[in-house]
Amino acid sequence: MPAKTVNDIVALCKRRGFIFTGSEIYGGLGGAYDYGPYGVELMKNIRDAWWNAMIYSRNDVEGLDAALISNRLLWKYSGHEAGFSDPLVECKKCGTRMRQDKMKDTSKCDNCGSTEITEPRAYQLMMGLSIGATSDGAINAYLRPETATTTYTNFKNVLDAKPHKLPFGIAQIGKAFRNEISPRGFVFRMREFEQAELQYFVRPDQDEQYHKMWMDTRLAWWINELGIPAEKLRFMPHEKLAHYAKAAVDIEYEFPDGFDEVEGIHNRQDFDLGSHTKSQNEFEIHANVLENKDSTTKLSYSDPQTGENFIPYVIETAMGVNRAMLAVMLEAYTEEDLGDGKSRTVLKLKPKLAPVKAAVIPLARNVPELLEIATNIENDLRKLAIGRIELENSGNIGKNYRRHDEIGTPVCITVDHQTMEDNTVTLRHRDSMAQERIAITDVPRRVLEIVNG
Repeated sequence: MPAKTVNDIVALCKRRGFIFTGSEIYGGLGGAYDYGPYGVELMKNIRDAWWNAMIYSRNDVEGLDAALISNRLLWKYSGHEAGFSDPLVECKKCGTRMRQDKMKDTSKCDNCGSTEITEPRAYQLMMGLSIGATSDGAINAYLRPETATTTYTNFKNVLDAKPHKLPFGIAQIGKAFRNEISPRGFVFRMREFEQAELQYFVRPDQDEQYHKMWMDTRLAWWINELGIPAEKLRFMPHEKLAHYAKAAVDIEYEFPDGFDEVEGIHNRQDFDLGSHTKSQNEFEIHANVLENKDSTTKLSYSDPQTGENFIPYVIETAMGVNRAMLAVMLEAYTEEDLGDGKSRTVLKLKPKLAPVKAAVIPLARNVPELLEIATNIENDLRKLAIGRIELENSGNIGKNYRRHDEIGTPVCITVDHQTMEDNTVTLRHRDSMAQERIAITDVPRRVLEIVNG
């Protein structure tokens, strides 16, 4: 049974070292979390699964890692500086500030129920910076609120360095920052978060077919690579389109409190490259863009066959990595009744996503002969370069099994006294708890089969 509430995951994350409250020893900071030893591994494995699907499995996408801080003009011409805001209201009685579009009832305070609510005002979501030795405190740069804009401004750089015919894409994974009024849902909505975004550049007359292609491709990835059941996912078209969009659809996951967005797939038409390009009047730009007199580069594409020079359309896929991790953990979390008053909690993660790929456990603590064999097995498994391998030397086999069930380790290898007699060990499988006896020499092959299965 998957987790019934997010609180199930919150408790597991703290107990087993997945996610901690940021600045916890000083009372924390709203919307800030630190990822512990197993959290960083799970996040890395989700990133790797995305990167492999977007770049290593394709020949039409290149990678990028752009700066977190960028020139203020990027955000002026992208429309963020003027329009990237949420409607903020404040309760006159208790002082609570709320996003109007997230209130349960816009006529009264979510906190105290008072109807004395201020009129909504725009609340800037970007985090401004004052940089430079002579800065007087005025905002002259921003922490990026998304990775997409720095991808568009690098369009020509990537195309010149690695020429492609249309369609082709640029992918980026990285941190983004938003001055959220009310972070919520554990790591669902934070002020510092991680995005995995693809910007796929297409001819203007092919935008609809590629929008559909990426909808199908990304949904299949959530099912096949992250292990989310198809019935827990759905497409939700945007009722109101953003100023840049021709079409927009979210992939939503059924969280314990209902469906919510985990990834967006947008047809952004030629808004982005058109907004940032030099000499806008030389191109037929379909989107409504701000006049740009500051750009130094034409962000256009020249067709090598026809000689046509135009601004490509963009199909964007934008996934929240933190939300993906939360969805994966919620879906994998299982409480099982073992009978006789016993139970266990297990994360039934896909083996490739598991923070620890295998644990080697000597049956008795500090027995030199057992520890030496276990250490040799651990070293052999490390040579496979499949991820984290752990050796447990506590001597309590039951507690070790339960700990690795909770962190999602797909297989444990137990070294016991029989091992010293016949060079065999016990493989214990996480999901079924079934055990098999195999030769030590077969351990690397079997672990590879399990992890890659």
